[in-house]
Amino acid sequence: MNITINQVLQSYIDPLTASEYAALERSLLAEGCRDALVLWNDVLIDGHNRYAICRQHGIEFKTIQNTSFTSLDDVMLWMIDNHLARRSVSDFQRGVLALRKKEIVAARSPAPVSAQDAPDGESAPKPAMSTREEVAKAARLSSNQISQIEKIQKAAAPELVEAVRSGTISINAAATVASLPPEEQVAAVAGGKKLLRQAAKEIREQRAATRTPREPKVHVSQDTPETGNEPWAENAAQAPSETERLRGEIASLKQRVAQLQAENVELKQRIAALIDAS
Repeated sequence: MNITINQVLQSYIDPLTASEYAALERSLLAEGCRDALVLWNDVLIDGHNRYAICRQHGIEFKTIQNTSFTSLDDVMLWMIDNHLARRSVSDFQRGVLALRKKEIVAARSPAPVSAQDAPDGESAPKPAMSTREEVAKAARLSSNQISQIEKIQKAAAPELVEAVRSGTISINAAATVASLPPEEQVAAVAGGKKLLRQAAKEIREQRAATRTPREPKVHVSQDTPETGNEPWAENAAQAPSETERLRGEIASLKQRVAQLQAENVELKQRIAALIDAS
């Protein structure tokens, strides 16, 4: 029997850990392959790990055809929905799958109708999965996590993507480290989990240090006539000294930024030393 492995479809499957793969292997060796592999024509669409183990050990397996699909996109959406429903799929992988579903659905949807062309009294319908909130709901994640995963997909080096996929680093930390140049991302990954966390922490500290503090708001009651002796009037009179205080804080923050940048240089040197020693 000729079974084809489609690499795009296979990429939708979260890789098993070594212990999970070993447990599946023991089960198949002891009990055989009880569940049939699912095919679409000759393309394998469910049972990739079982197929690999069965081939390796010469274990017999059965196949069934799913004839309900008319295109590869149908197969992709079916696989995505199957994996989104599984608890074992990681948060990162669920986000990636939901974003991929959004792309497929958008490509299959008809061109949006403008407000002018919509029938009288009707608003133009929105395509499904068109908002980040809908994607987040499908993935059972927050909108912020979806935004972070999008950033990882756009800016992260392959080594960093693999680190977050394997659980070495969190989605939040990976999105932060992805703001570094690619070569620094690779160096951080090479340093291991502790160095990745340290890099993410230092980037957040640098961002916090460079943020301009907000000036305090003065509340003025609209119901009480002004006499000139109100507490807020005294605060307003002291505004210039408040400005000076803020300037002093900004100067201190700039010094902190310079210090963090120096520490960042030292961190890069430590990463290089770790790589040379490995």
